[in-house]
Amino acid sequence: MKIALIGYGKMGHAIEEIALQRGHEIVLKVGIENIQDNTIENIKKADVAIEFTGPEVAFDNVIKCLDAGVPVVSGSTGWLQRFNEAKEHCTKKNGALLYASNFSVGVNIFFAINKKLADLVAPHPEYSVSITELHHTQKKDAPSGTAITLAEGIMGSLSQKKKWVNEPTNNPTELEIISERIDPAPGTHTITYKSEIDDIEIKHTAHNRKGFASGAVLAAEFLQNKKGIYTMSDVLGL
Repeated sequence: MKIALIGYGKMGHAIEEIALQRGHEIVLKVGIENIQDNTIENIKKADVAIEFTGPEVAFDNVIKCLDAGVPVVSGSTGWLQRFNEAKEHCTKKNGALLYASNFSVGVNIFFAINKKLADLVAPHPEYSVSITELHHTQKKDAPSGTAITLAEGIMGSLSQKKKWVNEPTNNPTELEIISERIDPAPGTHTITYKSEIDDIEIKHTAHNRKGFASGAVLAAEFLQNKKGIYTMSDVLGL
């Protein structure tokens, strides 16, 4: 499989290493130093594009890949206010788009556990819930996309929670997400339910970027030759 890497920072390098180990070819690498190479003509050389950039350019990169007729896997966070536009464009172009806030197999299992726990707690309003996410100081967005996905999973089960907020809150309709930035920290997400009687806590801790990179390559392998809009749940059968 021929892969275009749109975004060649730390994640891009980690993805490249895994992709080469799995026998794939990198035909395009776009970083800050060669942004001029990010063209539709160059993207067309690939079977699949993997996009890990920043919130300010992610949407445009996804659209460019779809315009090139190349399936695109996107792991950039902080741009989801335009995600519906991207999905509409994908459908218009009869393309393929797979977005995930986190490609780690372990994190996606954690997403499923989070939803199940929220379902179990839902009949017991005596429990309050909060999310804490810890990342390195180079993390550009807060809260993390992973934390937002976890919050959405909880709010789908706890009807009293109407929105998440990125600060401490005593409002019972708000779901608290606390973001901490400390080096070094690839990523830790903790869900805590508290009551007067006891606490329930689940946590996922990433040790390095390999899990994210491996999942991104798995997603690219899954998306090749497909049409439509997918998530990591489709890749992993969750």
